[in-house]
Amino acid sequence: MRRLRLFAGCALLLSVAAPQLRAADKSDSSIYELRRYTTAEGKLPALHKRFREHTLKLFKKHGMTNVIYWTPENQKNTLIYLLKHDSVDAAKKSFAAFRTDPAWQKAFKESRKNGPLVTKVESTYLKPTDYSPKSFAAAKPGWVYELRVYTTNKGKLPNLNARFRDHTMKLFKKHGIHNVLYATPLDEKRKDNTLVYFIAHKDRKAADASWKAFGSDRAWQTARKESEKSGAILAKGGVRRVYLKTTDYSPVK
Repeated sequence: MRRLRLFAGCALLLSVAAPQLRAADKSDSSIYELRRYTTAEGKLPALHKRFREHTLKLFKKHGMTNVIYWTPENQKNTLIYLLKHDSVDAAKKSFAAFRTDPAWQKAFKESRKNGPLVTKVESTYLKPTDYSPKSFAAAKPGWVYELRVYTTNKGKLPNLNARFRDHTMKLFKKHGIHNVLYATPLDEKRKDNTLVYFIAHKDRKAADASWKAFGSDRAWQTARKESEKSGAILAKGGVRRVYLKTTDYSPVK
């Protein structure tokens, strides 16, 4: 439940003109929770309805911040969303209160009259890096988000963070890629070797053009070469990605 397997069938992922970037406040203990629901065949519209009419309101009632809700490209029967909590303990308390709320129990029961909606729920807690935008830096309405997950070789996560902090984010911005959020999972298995981040593009065509320009940029090629003098940073097959479109009920459009 606490380990999010990101996302089967993705070419590259974890198994998301903008506000000015600011360094993360190190005194801020708030965390994000990335959740992925897989529905029974044909039940995604019913799940959307339940979130639209009930779940978001009840999350808010119980102290959870609804950040953004997406459907992934080329993945059927899937909802991916991001919540914000004051802490992991606060998240657990909020969900405990949410699950025992009579309003939720009624909505849950009524939505399942024709059978269960969800077959699988996956979740992971994320702590923003020191170089991430201070809060979720939403893109303009209608933009396409991209969730990317990088797994490093042992001991190389600090090198990857340094490369993003000193070079990659600036070059993304240069080539029209909007930096949204950079974070590390809190679970023991991945906290020392995984970077999860969200960026955004005007559309898929713009995404392809930006990635092509970024990859051929000499500044990026130099930064990458310098950062790998002591060995490859990323593990073999350690890059995964998925493109995401916001739902109609998402707070961020």
